[in-house]
Amino acid sequence: MTRSRRVQRDLSASRSDTSASTSPERCPDDDNDSFMLQPNDSQSSLAPSVLPEEDNDDALRRALEERCRVSPISRLPAELMISIFAKLSSPNDLKNCMLVSTEWSRNAVGLLWHRPQTNKFSSVKNVIMTVRRTNSFFDYASLIKRLNLSALGTDASDGTLQPLSDCKRVERLTLTNCTKLTDLSLTAMLKDNRSLLALDVTGLESITDKTMLVLADNAVRLQGLNITNCKKITDDSLEAVARSCKHLKRLKLNGCSQLTDKSIIAFARNCRYILEIDLFDCKSLEDESITTLITEGLHLRELRLARCWRITDNAFLRLPADAAYESLRILDLTDCGELQDAGVQKIVQAAPRLRNLVLAKCRLLTDRSVFSITRLGKNLHYIHLGHCSRITDAGVSQLVKLCNRIRYIDLACCSNLTDSSVIQLATLPKLKRIGLVKCGNITDRSILALAKPKQVGSGGPVSPSVLERVHLSYCTNLTLQGIHALLNNCPRLTHLSLTGVQAFLREDLVIFCREAPPGPLTPLPPSIPKTLTSHPEFNEHQREVFCVFSGVGVQRLRNYLNADQPGGPRMVRTTFDADGTMFDESDPDVIVNVTAQANTMALEEIEDDFGEGSEMMGQD
Repeated sequence: MTRSRRVQRDLSASRSDTSASTSPERCPDDDNDSFMLQPNDSQSSLAPSVLPEEDNDDALRRALEERCRVSPISRLPAELMISIFAKLSSPNDLKNCMLVSTEWSRNAVGLLWHRPQTNKFSSVKNVIMTVRRTNSFFDYASLIKRLNLSALGTDASDGTLQPLSDCKRVERLTLTNCTKLTDLSLTAMLKDNRSLLALDVTGLESITDKTMLVLADNAVRLQGLNITNCKKITDDSLEAVARSCKHLKRLKLNGCSQLTDKSIIAFARNCRYILEIDLFDCKSLEDESITTLITEGLHLRELRLARCWRITDNAFLRLPADAAYESLRILDLTDCGELQDAGVQKIVQAAPRLRNLVLAKCRLLTDRSVFSITRLGKNLHYIHLGHCSRITDAGVSQLVKLCNRIRYIDLACCSNLTDSSVIQLATLPKLKRIGLVKCGNITDRSILALAKPKQVGSGGPVSPSVLERVHLSYCTNLTLQGIHALLNNCPRLTHLSLTGVQAFLREDLVIFCREAPPGPLTPLPPSIPKTLTSHPEFNEHQREVFCVFSGVGVQRLRNYLNADQPGGPRMVRTTFDADGTMFDESDPDVIVNVTAQANTMALEEIEDDFGEGSEMMGQD
């Protein structure tokens, strides 16, 4: 018996929205549910109905007529149409697409309302009016996935947020520094929202445990939580969050000094997939919570413990003897004053793949710690040893020999260091940023070494220095000649700090400097909250000796020094002999918080990932 011919599929004009689709995936910002408007899978182009054998001819005829009637672009699967619309960067263009046809409208509306514009109060008002309209063609409230009111700041109140409480599919809610918001609007916004992935309430000092308990009851998919400076939230509510939100990956609890080991241990034991946790200025934490975090956090990549003053060596010495935490890449122990050499030795043993290590203001550390750090070898890219004044040339020399991939090093206020250390550091082939503030022993020999071109590999070509940021404030032995050589031989240089260096406090040179930071009597612009400034107020003397060249100022200074000077000798380009001298070490005058202050806490796995907030990344 001959096999009957397979029934041909109906050429449906319906959109392809089913989970069985093999079309290219939508981008992460798209949500399939928003566009699944067909009542069942049988109407999808990937799950067509099968017609009886006798109706084949009629079906083919109808399909041909439909194809002739509908434009080719309208016959595209929904996935392709959405991918095309996603390339449009202008909201007006997306709005115009919505006006073309019903089909286009259905596929464009989700992109347009995924993250509505809320940077002005008038824009927020328009969003509220649209969401609350009862006769809308679309359910706009369910289309909003990201809501960010941080641009409104103090203009946002409970009356602003509460009308948006019907948006129950918001995945990312950002309310940074909306200080007038209280539990009233936050609880309404969080209640019945099972889609929330990230919540940022930085600076909302009025919210209490009530908000956190509602969060725990509803946001079971939560992955990121930022409660920086929320002083009224206690261990009790955070324990509830830890028990309910087991998918948490990123925690930022900066400035919550009221928290104790109790809540941190709860997070460590319940949230086994934590990648990043920032505990800056959590002064009440002790060794037990830190030991538990590391022991339980097998996926932990970033641990920031700046100004956790009660932490001692025991937090690390109590780790299992043979355990290795290979995922840990960033560890910040700024101003953990009780930390000593034994603790650093155990840290390096337990986390052999550390890339960024910040030990600024750990004043008890000596060369023994530096010798331990050398075991990190090529993994170490970023090392901050500012104010570790017991370190000597011997430790730095060994560090350079064994960790030759260092890109960033800060040795501020390491007063024992001399030109010998800088000469060694200058040989690092990938060094981009160096801090030598208040390293008073260094001279022009160090600067000439830093400026010297480097040979690529053994017998390879000679290439210019790749230095981008150099901090030499209060290195009072430096002269104009050395800095001029640095400028001419470092083409990538974009930042040069020379505060307090007398040779540069000349009227013809300071005109190329940027403005000094505000002093105690200088009002800040209204757009910059005082809590966001990365440096304390400068006194009058600091303002007078302030000398920082950045961006175009560096280029202008270089051009000026290379030009003929009326009434003075012409500056000539410095050349180097085979035994050219080298580098020095220092750090900023004011060491600021080196904990990263990024709004998103995602760890970017790139080679040049330097922590934000350090002196080299911002102000001197």
